[in-house]
Amino acid sequence: MKKAETEMDDELRPEYDLASLQVRKLGSGRKSFGGSVVRLEPDVAEVFPDADSVNEALRFLIRITKENKPPLDDARSDG
Repeated sequence: MKKAETEMDDELRPEYDLASLQVRKLGSGRKSFGGSVVRLEPDVAEVFPDADSVNEALRFLIRITKENKPPLDDARSDG
């Protein structure tokens, strides 16, 4: 009867190969699908409640930077 106590009644199909399963990590080591993860410092994170607000602010900064950047021809000096 000791053998019966140690054996489990396994209903798992034999074609399921559990050894090939990959473990998903939790936390910062977790893989993201199609996106980059950027960590914000606490003081910056206080200002932005979510990812959309961060993206909106960065797009605004990119647009302003492009608008105020002189063209390459004007930035070169003759001499």
